[in-house]
Amino acid sequence: MNSKLHSLSLLAALAAFATSSTAFAAAAVEKQAKPTNRLVAKAKPQTAVAPLHADEPAPALSEEQMAVAPRVHAGEVPCEFNQKVHITPHPEHPGRFRLQFGKMVYNMTPEPTTTGAVRLEDKKNGVVWLQIPTKSMLMNSKIGQRMVDACVHPAQAAAPVPTTAEAGIGITPGTQATSSR
Repeated sequence: MNSKLHSLSLLAALAAFATSSTAFAAAAVEKQAKPTNRLVAKAKPQTAVAPLHADEPAPALSEEQMAVAPRVHAGEVPCEFNQKVHITPHPEHPGRFRLQFGKMVYNMTPEPTTTGAVRLEDKKNGVVWLQIPTKSMLMNSKIGQRMVDACVHPAQAAAPVPTTAEAGIGITPGTQATSSR
């Protein structure tokens, strides 16, 4: 009888140890899942963006913004690490674009720049698409990080690469009217 009692107490001790080990492991995993960067911790997780609805009229674009739209390279753009960005003109809002990266879809509005670079922005979600003659990148302006870089549209791949340091990145300041901000 004493050996049965000893076996039961041993089983109870093992069960208690297994339960505490599982709780400890779960706590460790939860601790690892928490972001350590304070900006990342403050950022809200993004969800798929719905298209602009008819009851949400989009503000009219300025002439400067409309002048940027024809320079946007639309289509599938291959990026680093086998990632892709899809840019299409917005079907209901001329001059605006829809940008898809992974499962996320952003409603992008062109913004004029003083450098001549193409800048599309979704202010609601804090996402910016920057396009220069040699490459493009998608940035999260809320946390100040690149979401994807080294995106090269076929039209950018065909663009001549500057050969001198004075040529810079291929954009000329003053080619676009300054913003009225």
